[in-house]
Amino acid sequence: MEIIDKNNKALLEEYEQFAKTSRYGNFMQSLRWPDVKEGWDWDAVISRDKDGKIRGTCLVIIKKVPVFHSTFMYAPHGPVCDWRDKEVVSDIFEGIKVLAKKYKSYQLMWDPCFEEKDKDISEMMIGMGFKHTYNAPELTTIQPRNNYMLRNIEGKTPDEVMASFKPDWRNRIRKGPKKGVVCKICGTEALDDFYPMMQATGIRDGFSIRGKEYFVKFIEGLGPEHCHLFMCYTEEDGKQIPLSGAVTTQYAGKTCYVYGASANHHRNLYPNYLMQWTMINWALENNNYIYDFMGIPFYNDETNPNYGVYKFKKGFNGEVVTYAGEFYYVFKPMKKKMIDFGERVVMNHRERQRQKLLKNRNKDFGVEQNEQKPENQAEESSK
Repeated sequence: MEIIDKNNKALLEEYEQFAKTSRYGNFMQSLRWPDVKEGWDWDAVISRDKDGKIRGTCLVIIKKVPVFHSTFMYAPHGPVCDWRDKEVVSDIFEGIKVLAKKYKSYQLMWDPCFEEKDKDISEMMIGMGFKHTYNAPELTTIQPRNNYMLRNIEGKTPDEVMASFKPDWRNRIRKGPKKGVVCKICGTEALDDFYPMMQATGIRDGFSIRGKEYFVKFIEGLGPEHCHLFMCYTEEDGKQIPLSGAVTTQYAGKTCYVYGASANHHRNLYPNYLMQWTMINWALENNNYIYDFMGIPFYNDETNPNYGVYKFKKGFNGEVVTYAGEFYYVFKPMKKKMIDFGERVVMNHRERQRQKLLKNRNKDFGVEQNEQKPENQAEESSK
């Protein structure tokens, strides 16, 4: 293994080329991701085969823990390698142990994107000393475990993919343009239209949202190759009226619908259906093999306020994919106990705030009120 040299431009490019072309890659394992994460440091590990070619990488973002003179290390959806290859995973982990000493880390957490049913991988990591909670409840993990995806779309035509959707969904996709709705690919210049809708969606569906500056960092940090802001508009009296928007990534053969928002008006124009279809086409144009709608919290509970998120996504005829979730390795057990106690106090306060938002959520926004997902689908812990 080797620790990345941040001053070696050729090495950085080699690393990024591997991460963005590996089927085990994810946009949060890009070396661009630290540009998004203000307040986090970063480092990375590389594993090579006997011929010197990269066979695995792992980006780690690092958060200082005030008072305790320690850090928390997180490899979001890492490492990037064949998770069944114990030799590679172990080699990468040896590098992370070096980083743990360098940054005085009390704990590492990673959450590779293998499925819960792949028990052999979970057992391998537990055998390496990692802690893991099987069947972790909703909202207890940083990244959502339950996701909705269109898989194996590589090489398919738009007509083939469209034909798989439910009839009502196909009709609503077609109705939008007939009623004057257009979907545009935008950059940060459209955040003045997007962010008020995000605020409205947060109030309507009862969740807190990031500040506007975070979305600037997200879009600019990943860059136009890997991130677009999609916006749907209609025209009234010569003015462009924003109807819905989404921040969407494309990396390592996967297009991910990360943040979504919609206005409280003109919902009868079905802008979200056209927007999803436009983003799916972006995936098809670049020969991606997955379109990831991402989180579907409480998808198996029809009484939950978030069930509408799943109901909307289900109409595109994908499949539920449940990841194994988080794996922790503790370097300093006593320090972890102290930090965990402090975190519980903070998290209890946040949960009270979340419950207050849910209690006050406005449910009176029409039949399509729940088609937008909770905003925090690609969040990192504030640890």
